[in-house]
Amino acid sequence: MAELLIDRDLKLELRARAHHLKPGVLLGAAGLSDAVLKEIERALVAHELVKIRVPADDRAEREAVLERVVDQLGAARIQTIGKALVVWRPRPPEADDEPPRVAGSRRAGPAKAGTRAAKTRPATKLPDPAPRGRRR
Repeated sequence: MAELLIDRDLKLELRARAHHLKPGVLLGAAGLSDAVLKEIERALVAHELVKIRVPADDRAEREAVLERVVDQLGAARIQTIGKALVVWRPRPPEADDEPPRVAGSRRAGPAKAGTRAAKTRPATKLPDPAPRGRRR
């Protein structure tokens, strides 16, 4: 795959969204292994925008890591700040149909008819809170 090229406006919007992200993938002492690439792939499918922390002090080495990630995964480079790299790839259409699974969650889909989770009571209306203002 080749690097995904995007226009300036989209890149600026994604930079703003990435500002508050914490690194989703951390490279270890082994560097950019196949397992790390698979984890970045998984994060891109789930979140589209991923911040990667590279512990290397050498700027050329960090640039090589970024080049390999965007080339192999078909992602776009959004930003590089120090040891943090931000990449983006639009979510594939088939991934939009499935809700994201939460780690440790047993529930994989909607509750089956006849199960306890499917039998819920209708929502009751709560009384309005007391009006705010000056109390006497």
